[in-house]
Amino acid sequence: MECSPSSASSTCYSSLSSFCLLRKPCPFSPSFTTTFYKKQQQQQQRSLTQLSAVSYDKFIHFALDESKRRTHLSPSPLQERYNSMVSMDGNAELQMLSFQAAKIRLLRSLYIETPTMQVLDFAVFPEPEYDLPIFCANFFTNANLLPWGGKLTSESLKFFSPIVIWTRFTSSSNNYEVLYSAFIEYYKAWLELMDQAAVEISAPQIKRNREAHHRYLTWRAEKDPGHGVLKRLIGETRAKDLLVNFLFNGINNLGSKSFLDYFPEYCCDDGTINHNRSMIGKSYENRPWDRKGEFVSNSYES
Repeated sequence: MECSPSSASSTCYSSLSSFCLLRKPCPFSPSFTTTFYKKQQQQQQRSLTQLSAVSYDKFIHFALDESKRRTHLSPSPLQERYNSMVSMDGNAELQMLSFQAAKIRLLRSLYIETPTMQVLDFAVFPEPEYDLPIFCANFFTNANLLPWGGKLTSESLKFFSPIVIWTRFTSSSNNYEVLYSAFIEYYKAWLELMDQAAVEISAPQIKRNREAHHRYLTWRAEKDPGHGVLKRLIGETRAKDLLVNFLFNGINNLGSKSFLDYFPEYCCDDGTINHNRSMIGKSYENRPWDRKGEFVSNSYES
């Protein structure tokens, strides 16, 4: 979530709120001697064994089962076009699911499995007529359950809630169970918000919600960290199509502003977009909120 489920016109953009669970793989440092290389191979083999023992399938199954208990899900029109892909090298399968409901514009998942990697990108985008946060969970793999995952740029931070989980940890069955428990708690909390949400009757408020959603989608489609992985697996053309038309669907119909309309600081002298991941220069090594959810502005590093 981002801040509280209040008006989308607030500074915190509550309609952009995300129960974000972000898991990234541990850094890899290559070894150049034979001894270290053999040791590294042994460690990688143990990691592969651990990886094969866990799966993100149960995250998806839980989310779908729990959603069906609360609302009527029906297949999204996107499902016919986006259901599965095979990577260019034939070693990875990309599985996609998409649904919609009365208060949900799009519930979708992308699950990628390779011999050495598993990725889950799961999100629920509410209808703009309901002032609900966006639920977003990204696992390549809070404050109290898992350690803070290292530097997070202030550019990304503006879309997150004080209760965001941003973590890195070594793959293990126990750690995945901890992560799964957190996912269950967060998603049930989001569904409670959905149950309580009443339809908005104010046209200006709905318009603000639509623009807040569109701003978030525009940011993610341009700056999503998974773009590089998708590009390597399925090529630039299909990766861009997947980002714009499936993962962050709504860019073409929720608004007409461009990325540079929302984020003019990224405009180069020639009018193109500066594709650097971070420009502002502040990165947060530790959780930048206190226990009350108040932003701690002096917790960043340049």
